[in-house]
Formats: sequence, structure tokens, C-alpha cells
Amino acid sequence: MKTLHAEKLRDRIYERLSARRQTVLDDERYYRGEQPLSFATEEWRKANATRYAGFSDNWCGTVVNAEAERLDPIGVSGIGRKAASKLWDELRRNEFDSQFSQGAVTALTTSRSYIMVWADSDGEPLVTVEHPAHVEVEYDWENPRLRKAALKTWVDDSDEFATLYTADSVFKWKRKRPEVKNDREAQAAQARSEASSGGGWEPRTGDRDDAWPISNPLGVVPVVELANRPTLLGEPVSEIRGVKPMQDAINLLWAYLFLAADYASMPARVATATGPPTIPILDDTGKVIGSRPVEMKDLAEKRLLFLQGENAKIDSWPAAELAVFTNTIEIDVGHIAAQTRTPPHYLVANKGLSNLSGDALTAAEIGLVQKANEFITFTNPAIREVLRLVALVRNDQKLAGKAQLATIVWKDREIRSQSQLADALLKKRQMGYPFEFLLEQEGHSPSTIARILQMREEELDDPQLAAAMRPYGGDDGDSAGGDSAVQEAAADHRGYGLSGDAPVGEDGD
Repeated sequence: MKTLHAEKLRDRIYERLSARRQTVLDDERYYRGEQPLSFATEEWRKANATRYAGFSDNWCGTVVNAEAERLDPIGVSGIGRKAASKLWDELRRNEFDSQFSQGAVTALTTSRSYIMVWADSDGEPLVTVEHPAHVEVEYDWENPRLRKAALKTWVDDSDEFATLYTADSVFKWKRKRPEVKNDREAQAAQARSEASSGGGWEPRTGDRDDAWPISNPLGVVPVVELANRPTLLGEPVSEIRGVKPMQDAINLLWAYLFLAADYASMPARVATATGPPTIPILDDTGKVIGSRPVEMKDLAEKRLLFLQGENAKIDSWPAAELAVFTNTIEIDVGHIAAQTRTPPHYLVANKGLSNLSGDALTAAEIGLVQKANEFITFTNPAIREVLRLVALVRNDQKLAGKAQLATIVWKDREIRSQSQLADALLKKRQMGYPFEFLLEQEGHSPSTIARILQMREEELDDPQLAAAMRPYGGDDGDSAGGDSAVQEAAADHRGYGLSGDAPVGEDGD
């Protein structure tokens, strides 16, 4: 009965995965700039489409990259230095920084990606970011925050594999791969092959155990979804799915412009009140002995024409106005900037955006910064759950409980000049803000803050440095109160721990 239920669950999740796979792959093609020429009339397509088939003016990649560049988790805090360091070190061992960067790009492009936590062959936490064409999660119908199961699929050169994770069991299957890709393609391209959702699955054993199914020691589904701006009743949002029609329109306008420029570079002329243009044929003495029709190549290159008849004249058509196309393209790009809250100076150059002040550029990026903050709002719970799963792999229930209350530290989403930032931090310091808090405001990771504080401690305890500071208000050697600037700074520094919850030197756990 348990196996039958698992097979039905596998097939149901696989159907959803197969249904969205083509849309996901299409989104990624647009992100890479592999965009088909659309919206052209059938007549124009037959005559010209092949000429511009490989061209695209890719703004989808810019929209995604502009936000992805602002998304960089750099540490964990709020749960004690020891616990935070232990959890973050596990992620760093799994190259989480680079993996998350890839996952963020995929989530922004396709609306979602996934993070899976399991144990490797040595029992160490194994964290991998998964592609939405290969992984799907089933949630509880009553409470969509609860994960009921997750399915991961992949292919190799001959077989397709599926692993179903539930809270208490792990089921593994495989079947023959229905379609073998060209071996010369990259592995990523081969893995994108469409697989049928039919039967043929057989239990898979022997890759570390012979039991089937195996028990899930974590007691929870080990796959977490990274969703981009999910709604209560709808799907997560792709940043470029709404951009794709405008991207197609821009590409078509460029194709029209290229075609018009092709004709404009060779002006068309017409000869009236005469027969077909001819060129005289001369003998060795220079006497006209006949004529021949003018070839189009001669008209274009030699610019020589012989017309007969007293009423003959030449007229021409004016060159096409190419600015009509470029102006429309700029309007379309402006619409993309407004729709996606991408700063206009990322998309349009030299159009009223030159010589802007730093404050004006900061104001122009407010939409992008807020969009990145919104992504972080939905991503923080997912990363906390990843940290909890890492602790569960370590069989550390106490640490798993703390991970649920962790604060994820992100790199500053705003881009400011060093002078602006230094001025703001100095004023906050004069207001009484702690030195460690200012380091956080400057965008340093917890590990870097610890290093800076240690270096500062060593400097403050250096007698040579203290002596060098005496002319600037330091201890003159006669003061018994120890109220020099150096001692005051040292005392101020020693009162704050790396996470703001324990003094330096305490465990903080």
C-alpha cells in the first residue's frame, strides 16, 4: 500500500514537472538571447526571416542580471557567534555563494529554483541548488507552507532517474531514457531532454544500501523552494515572462530597420520617357556599332547611364527614415525599464541620462533596490530552513532550533560612493552608534567583521601606537584615570560581540 501511494505521488508530481518544463526552458533561452523572430507577416517572413534569424537585442538578460547582482548572502547572525559560524561554515564548504548566485539567476528567470540538503557518503551535509526543470515540491493543501513530498529527476546517457522524498521515506526509481541526445552536446543540454511521463519505472537499489525504500533520518522533506515573489493563490513570478513579448517586438523592429537600411544604402532611381537604359558598344576606332542593356551591377558600381530621347529624365525615391524605427525601439526599451523596475540608465545610454548626480542615480535605482529587498523577504525563510536541515544532518537538534531564528546577512543592495558611505558612518559614530554596527552598515560579512575587530583590538593594545597617538589626544602618561582616546575606544569596542549578543571573548552560544 505504501509503495502504491508513493507511485501515485511520483506520477502526479512528475506530470506537473513535465507540464512546466518547456516554459522553464523557453524562459532560459530568452535569458541567453536565443529568441525567435516573432510578429512578422507571413510574406515578410518568407522573404527575409532567415537573414535575421540569429540576431537578438537581448534585454531579458539585463533585467535579470541587474537584480541578481544585488543578491549576495554573506553570513548568519543573531544566534550566537559559535552557532552562526558553524552553520555558515557548512554552507561555505558546499560553495553556497556560487551555487546561490546560479540559483538566484534561475529563480529570477523562471520564477523558482530549489535547494536540497542531504548527507554525502561520509555523513557530511551536502547542499545543492537544483534546477526547476528537474525538481518539484508538493505542499499540503490546507497549509501551503508545509512540504509533503519532493521529486528530483535527472538523466544520464542511457537512463532516467527519479527520487521521491517524503518526511519518513525515500523512494528511488529508474527507467530507460526515452530519447538519447547527440553526444556532442554539452551535458546540460542533454539533461534538458523531454522525457515522457509514462511508466517503465523500476526500483533502484545498490548505490549505498539495498533497502527499498530507505528511511529518511531527517524526518522532514529535504528540499526547499526559492520562489521569486510568490502570491497567495498564484505561481511565483518570472522577471522576464512579461518582457518576452516586448523583446520580440524590439527584435522585429531591428530586423525591419536593417532591411530598410539595406535599401537606403543603395538609392533606387527610375528613368521615364525612354526605353530600357543601354550602354553603347564601340569598335576599335571609337565608332558606335551597337548597344547593350545596362546591368544592375554596372548601375551600382560605375554610376554610368546612357539614355536616348529628348524627353528622357531620371527621378528617385527618397531614402527611408530610419529614425522611426530607433525612436520606437527606445520607447519599447523604456517600457521594459518601467515594467521591471530596472534603472533606465542600465538600458538606455545618452538619452537625458548623462551627467546625472549621485543622488539622481540613487533615486533611479530605488525600484531595483526595493525589488531586491522583496526577493530577500521571501528568501530569508528558505535559507533559514536550509540551515535547519544542515543542523539536522549533523543530528544537532539544539542547533536546528536556533537556525529557525537566524538572521541572514546580505550584502548592501544600494551602490553608494565611498565618500558618501564614509560620511554617513562618521556621523552615525558621532551619534553614538557602536563600531561593530557601523561595520555591518558598511557591508562586511560577520567573518570579516570578526577579523577587523581582532585587528583593531591588537592596534588598541599596541603601546607604540598609543604613544604615537599622544599628540592627538592620547594618554600623556600622567593621567591616572585612563580616559585617553585609545582607552575609551578600546572600552567601547570590548562591549560588543560579533553578533551583538555577547561581548568579545565570550562564547555567545
